[in-house]
Amino acid sequence: MSATATTAPDAGTTDPLLRVEDLTVELGHGAAARRVLKGVSFDIPRGSTLALVGESGSGKTTLARTLVGVHRPSGGRILVDGAPLRAARGREGAATVQMIPQDPYSSFDPRRTVAQSLAEALDPIRARVGPVRTRIAELLGQVSLDPDSMDRYPHEFSGGQRQRLAIARALAPGPRFVIADEITSALDLTTQAEILNLLADLRRRLSLTMLFISHDLAVVRHVSDTVAVLLHGDLVELGPTGATFAEPAHPYTARLLASVPGDPRFRLDDEPVTV
Repeated sequence: MSATATTAPDAGTTDPLLRVEDLTVELGHGAAARRVLKGVSFDIPRGSTLALVGESGSGKTTLARTLVGVHRPSGGRILVDGAPLRAARGREGAATVQMIPQDPYSSFDPRRTVAQSLAEALDPIRARVGPVRTRIAELLGQVSLDPDSMDRYPHEFSGGQRQRLAIARALAPGPRFVIADEITSALDLTTQAEILNLLADLRRRLSLTMLFISHDLAVVRHVSDTVAVLLHGDLVELGPTGATFAEPAHPYTARLLASVPGDPRFRLDDEPVTV
């Protein structure tokens, strides 16, 4: 399926920041090779958020890892501002795309202070805290953490605070777009709401362009302008979030929505209800 995401109401231009064209990804070699993504196409306009949903094994994580250069495409193109996205390393790669991980605790080195981790994100080569302490304080303030906590270690923070630290680290290099990978799945409902409100505030203030990966459709409705639905590596639906939730075009999307408690289509059997 090939389609173009709609522009967010507050986006300043209709030109997409990120364009994915007919992306195919195969993992494994020889007889063990399998096609995980099958000709996926979508745009993310500047300043908007596209949510990627689908069951486990649908290809969501593979797509994210391909965007950050972990996997190589077997076919298709990834464009940023019309130029091919390359698997750049160091400052160039960090300034293009950053990922906020699902588990921020395991992604931080427990032997390094917050300041040391953020200094490395700001300057991967020298990673010295002294010259960038002011910038580290600004980053912590952006995610509503006390700048005086920069010399503490990751284990001294709660789960929600560590997720804020992970967001700060992702924002440090000033990336052109951000991937948020299931970042609320391990948090309680109250902390989820705080993180989602923080993302909404950062998006307004920083004009963030984001790919938001989640299995939680209630969260997707809250944060995204556009929703893309993956099924076994195929992009089966793509459209504005409100319209897609109200009238899903694909039966699989309808089944996903029918599995959400509180949705008028919700039921416990396998078939969606039409309302």
